[in-house]
Amino acid sequence: MKQEMHVTNQRYRLGYHLMTKGGWMNDPNGFSYFKGYYHIFYQYYPYAAEWGPMHWGHARSTDLVHWETLPAALAPGDMESGCFSGSAVPHDGKLWLIYTGHHYIDPKDPEAFYEDQNLAYSEDGIHFTKYEGNPVLRVPKDNTKHFRDPKVWREGDTFYMVVGSQGADGCGRALLYRSPDLIDWTRCSVLAKSENEKTEGYMWECPDFFPLGDKYVLLMSPQGLEASGDDYRNLNQTGYLVGTLDKETHVLAHGKFVEIDRGHDFYATQTMETPDGRRVMMAWMAAWDSPMHEKEDGWAGALTIPRTLRLAGGKVYQSPIREMESLREKTLQDGAWEAGKAYALPRKAEICLRFDAAPAVLLTLTDGTHGLSLAWEAEKNRLVLTRKTKDGVRACTLSAAPHAVRAFLDQSSVEVFVNDGETTFTERIYFAGNVTLTAAVQEGAIYALEAETNTYGTDAAEEETK
Repeated sequence: MKQEMHVTNQRYRLGYHLMTKGGWMNDPNGFSYFKGYYHIFYQYYPYAAEWGPMHWGHARSTDLVHWETLPAALAPGDMESGCFSGSAVPHDGKLWLIYTGHHYIDPKDPEAFYEDQNLAYSEDGIHFTKYEGNPVLRVPKDNTKHFRDPKVWREGDTFYMVVGSQGADGCGRALLYRSPDLIDWTRCSVLAKSENEKTEGYMWECPDFFPLGDKYVLLMSPQGLEASGDDYRNLNQTGYLVGTLDKETHVLAHGKFVEIDRGHDFYATQTMETPDGRRVMMAWMAAWDSPMHEKEDGWAGALTIPRTLRLAGGKVYQSPIREMESLREKTLQDGAWEAGKAYALPRKAEICLRFDAAPAVLLTLTDGTHGLSLAWEAEKNRLVLTRKTKDGVRACTLSAAPHAVRAFLDQSSVEVFVNDGETTFTERIYFAGNVTLTAAVQEGAIYALEAETNTYGTDAAEEETK
């Protein structure tokens, strides 16, 4: 019998970000609301702090910030080599999971595989049964073997699904399907596609499609983009297309691809519409080329804090969900600020800064060895984050000089929101000592945040099913 991984050292464990109780985590899946709980699933391998045969880990919450980890919802089996990414939707009193079955043809050759789309369901939102008629959708003939990450939603009596794929021409694309019952699917269209694999990607992973403001947004993670100046600096990117949907042809007329986060550690987003109508997004707080030092301690990966999305000026803005304010346990600073002073921070902290005039260096976070700085190059309208690691610089242009920065520090991560969410930087930073903040600002606030928002017992969930 395989033994699940156990955490051996708490040094990098996060306080208010969702993590596994041990083992590997990547893409968020199945972000949904069912019977009074928010549910988030994720790609999970419980038996090592490395990627392996994918399971679906599972957690639930009543407020999107306090998470109770539940038993794994899916495990590979029945000819599946892995249960890859997908989504969830309530239907007929059940919570349905829609996931990609990944199947190796030759176990010795990781490139010899095929993929299809499958269902599982639950009446209690805890225990799941795979649909006996799987798969419900196979790879189309005009596609390569890359066909994964279904995102499903409901409009009236019809279910829609967008799937990431690679066309026979070798370019990434998003395929749109519809169904009356989640079982029988009909293809509507190629919703959008890459025109060039080097500039728009050879495969579009983790697609998500939704209205925002008066437009539609296709959010996805294209693979294969070549770095260009400050753009596309990571191995793989995550971003969006904004446009107008033709309701007859189901084709999205859109503008150019825009990266949604400019940091080192952000990939594979998934959104949901909350009961009160907000579009909320979470992502994997890592990337395939990121160093993950927590592997030494029996775990790997985490999810970002949830972020509310809005559209302004044709651009997607991100803000920490309002529930994050409930984590503020103590106000450490609020008001006049001493420029040049190094303020001591707790390892779980929120920082709010506003600038009358943007200085050359907005802020510095450091433990003396590890850290980051955020600088403004006014002549270029260029915002530069520098992390004290190899390949540490990430940068972008802004529509106006920085006037507000909000940052969340959590033991071994920092998430930075600039100009009320116009741009963000998501970073894993493996601090080894006490962290200080220096900022050239006249006024600011520092809050100590709740130290632990995750619970890993299953007693409550088991009690519900007795």
